Amino acid sequence: MKKWQKAVVATPVVGLAGVAAYDLWQRKHALLRSFPVIGHARYILEAIGPELRQYIVTDNDEERPFSRDQRRWVYASAKGQDNHFGFGTDNDLEVAPGYAIIKHRTFADTVPDSRDSAGTDAAVPSAKILGGPRGRAKAFRPNSLVNISAMSFGSLSAPAIKALNAGAKQAGCLHNTGEGGLSEHHKQGGDLTYQIGTGYFGCRDEQGRFSLDRLIERIDGSPVRSIEIKLSQGAKPGLGGLLPAAKVSREIADIRGIPLGEDCASPSRHTAFTDVDSMLDFVETVAQGTGLPVGIKSAIGDMTFWSHLVEAMAPGDRGVDFITVDGGEGGTGAAPRVFADSVAQPFRIGFRQVYGLFAEAGLAEDVTFIGSGRLGLPDQAAVGFALGVDMINIAREAMLAIGCIQAQKCHTDHCPTGVATQNAWLTRGLDPTLKSVRLANYVQTLRHELLKLSEAIGVAHPGLITVDDIDLLTGDGGVETLRDVVGYRRGWGLPGETDRAEITALMTGAKQGENAS
Repeated sequence: MKKWQKAVVATPVVGLAGVAAYDLWQRKHALLRSFPVIGHARYILEAIGPELRQYIVTDNDEERPFSRDQRRWVYASAKGQDNHFGFGTDNDLEVAPGYAIIKHRTFADTVPDSRDSAGTDAAVPSAKILGGPRGRAKAFRPNSLVNISAMSFGSLSAPAIKALNAGAKQAGCLHNTGEGGLSEHHKQGGDLTYQIGTGYFGCRDEQGRFSLDRLIERIDGSPVRSIEIKLSQGAKPGLGGLLPAAKVSREIADIRGIPLGEDCASPSRHTAFTDVDSMLDFVETVAQGTGLPVGIKSAIGDMTFWSHLVEAMAPGDRGVDFITVDGGEGGTGAAPRVFADSVAQPFRIGFRQVYGLFAEAGLAEDVTFIGSGRLGLPDQAAVGFALGVDMINIAREAMLAIGCIQAQKCHTDHCPTGVATQNAWLTRGLDPTLKSVRLANYVQTLRHELLKLSEAIGVAHPGLITVDDIDLLTGDGGVETLRDVVGYRRGWGLPGETDRAEITALMTGAKQGENAS
């Protein structure tokens, strides 16, 4: 054997001997002292556990937060591939408590157009005029009832934000900026909702206080259609947020108005207002200053706030234009495990609590309700619309559409697909031009499938699905209607009579016009 060949053989042997010697000497890990070298396999398997479980260990419905079947549907829809499943369901329906069964009708007076082309344009609008009930100067009917939820530049990469916004333009939907402010990456042609968080990034003065003048200056000339004030979010309700220093680049620091290379903390609560009364004054100030519809976003915890909000809005002189309810199961932001698992109500419970208060007071028709928290799947979205949601916001499903593989490394700056990182080597792999098409395909497919469900139920629009149209399995062979479970009265969960008539005319009129042509 030649010398170089001996060296090649000897090198790994020497390396392993060195690792073994270190393992036997170190005192930090008992496992490695007892099992030198091979003990490292445990740590390697732990590190890649999520990836292994996704593709090898779990079945089609076990993986969380999104199962293999759910991810497969999103990926296929985004890529424009066949997203059908063969050979029937593999779900064990009889023992799945809370599983939603959507009830089709044999006969119906009005159904939407659910042909293969339906929903692939921007012709599935909201059933309500956003800002209409309060007479906002720039009130409008959103073109799409499926929109992109709040995810900040900084938390997501520049190519990811570009892909989302360009995809929003193609799909005709709204794109929420997230609390990180408005960047150039958000300006790819898609309409925007500007989110104001507790840090007031992009609209703060030198002391970090909210500045209406800076807000107006920042949104001037941009396609911002509405303003969302974030009170809390599903991933970390009541906790605030943290953008690690590793993600705070010069560009992000300039956009947010924060120091370079330092952790960027968002306070847990606002300083511009301290109670419901001052919050509504703040809402009206922003609405009058911008002319835009203004709403709030919150996960649901203590209901005292919501009771006070309903009482304060009852006179009709002040009020929010929309409410985004985020379920506790939501979460694009990193959070302590206890917050992700145990703080804030799941969407179905939290939403029905809030909606019930507004419906009881006769105010539900004056507010556009937006649902968020794993609603980007047709069956989950249908339940949301039945409960009274007027639009849905999608976050993690949008991330999946542009390449996320659910590696669950969003908070580490090591996202392997370049979606949730500022690492230049990783972000270079994400092509915004290609991924924007995938985002648009996904949104369009979701709208289309919601129309198909509406047709099966026999209503003209997803917003007209009711709590009587869905059953929930009890897990022991029984079934309950969604109405019985949530305790809704007749008419709850539906838009007002005028809105129902208008959206029915829009949907059936479009269908008749297409058929006539």
